[in-house]
Amino acid sequence: MMLAAQRQNAILDAVRREGAARVAQLADELAVSEMTIRRDLDTLAANGLVAKVHGGATLAGSTSTFEPGFIAKSDQQRPEKAAIAAAAAEMVQPGMAIGLSAGTTTWTLAHLLKTVPAITVVTNSIRVANVFHDDPGPDQTIVLTGGVRTPSDALVGPVAAQTLQSMHLDIVFMGVHGFDIRAGFTTPNLLEAETDRELVKAGRRLVVLADHTKVGVIGISTIATLGQADVVIVDDAIDPEQHTVLGEHVQHLVTAKSRVGGS
Repeated sequence: MMLAAQRQNAILDAVRREGAARVAQLADELAVSEMTIRRDLDTLAANGLVAKVHGGATLAGSTSTFEPGFIAKSDQQRPEKAAIAAAAAEMVQPGMAIGLSAGTTTWTLAHLLKTVPAITVVTNSIRVANVFHDDPGPDQTIVLTGGVRTPSDALVGPVAAQTLQSMHLDIVFMGVHGFDIRAGFTTPNLLEAETDRELVKAGRRLVVLADHTKVGVIGISTIATLGQADVVIVDDAIDPEQHTVLGEHVQHLVTAKSRVGGS
C-alpha cells in the first residue's frame, strides 16, 4: 500500500505528464477512494503544485493565459482526439466549404479529410494547412488566413480576422482550450479569441471538438457561449455528471467512443 507521499508524487507525475488529471481516473489507477485523491489534491494545491478544477486538477502553472505549445498538446489524449475527429469527419461531404481552427484535435481531423473530394478548407492553422499541402487531396482548395503566429501555431490578429470576414462556410470545426458553463468556450490568447470569433461568424454551423480534459478549464477570453455551438463532440471518458450538465446547455451533444473511455 502506498504511503501518502508516494501517492501524491504519483498524482503529480500524472498531472505533469498529461497537463491535467481526473479524480475518478486517479482513484482507479492508484486503487484508493476518490475522497483520498481529493485530500491528496488538497495537499498538493496547498503546496502550490497543482490547481484544483471541477473533477480533478491541472498544473499550477495552467493559468488563464497559459498556452502550451503544439507538440506538448499533440501527445495528450490521442485516442480521445482520434475518436472525436472520426465523429466530426462523418459530417463533411464532397463540395463543402469548411473552416478548421488551430488545435491538435482539428489537426487530427484534417488527416481524415484528405480523401474527401472537392472541399475548400479555410484555416488559421499552419499545422492544418501543412497536412493538406504535404499530401494533397482530390480537387481540394486550401486557404490559409495569414497573421501573427502563436505558441500553438495559430495565425491570429487583424490580417487573419479580415480574411475570415469575407468567408461563408458550411461548417466550422473549432478546437478549444477549455470550456465552462458560465465562461463558454475559451482560449488563453486574446488575439486568437478575436480571430476564432470571426471564424465562428463565417460558418453556417459551429461544431466544437473538445476532449474530457477541457471541462472546467477557463482561458482568459471567451470564443463563444455553449449555446452558440450547433454540435459539441466529446469523448466517452467525460465524467457522467459533467456530460449531463453539458447536454443541458448545448444544442446537440455527440459522444465519441474512444479506446480508453467508458460506456
